[in-house]
Amino acid sequence: MKTLYLIRHAKSSWDDPSLTDFDRPLNNRGKKDAPKMGKQLAQGGHRPDILLSSPAKRAWNTAKKIAKVLGFSKEDIAKDPKLYHADVSTLLTVVQSQDDQGQSLMLFGHNPGLTEFATLLCKHEFGNIPTAGVVCINFEVSSWKDVQYHRGKLQFFDYPKKHQPQG
Repeated sequence: MKTLYLIRHAKSSWDDPSLTDFDRPLNNRGKKDAPKMGKQLAQGGHRPDILLSSPAKRAWNTAKKIAKVLGFSKEDIAKDPKLYHADVSTLLTVVQSQDDQGQSLMLFGHNPGLTEFATLLCKHEFGNIPTAGVVCINFEVSSWKDVQYHRGKLQFFDYPKKHQPQG
């Protein structure tokens, strides 16, 4: 079995209009939400074999914050430029190209591609994966190259606002 974690980058800052989209950092909420989601993953015993991130600043920083909570260093995270605003076919190609030694892959990326990809993989209508949202999908396959649309089973869908006190 293969397990795929799709994580949308945490909330980014629009404070500096001179920055390119690629270089936008996390805002204060994003800096809090990313480790919060890392803690949720850690408490659930989720520790991936492979960590792969878009190189965009907001995705990379999300990956580093979550990885740190899970006991990884930033050197344990690979960057893949194809993940920056990837469409569903690119995302599928990236997943299918992973080394089969790894049973679980945590991929950090961007919408709308991640939401569309998650929807196609497990036939679940997410509407929108919010910032710092995590989708976990299992596949009854032994090789990443066998991951296909409509073949995944949703394990969970989590995001920061699920953990806010109701008031």
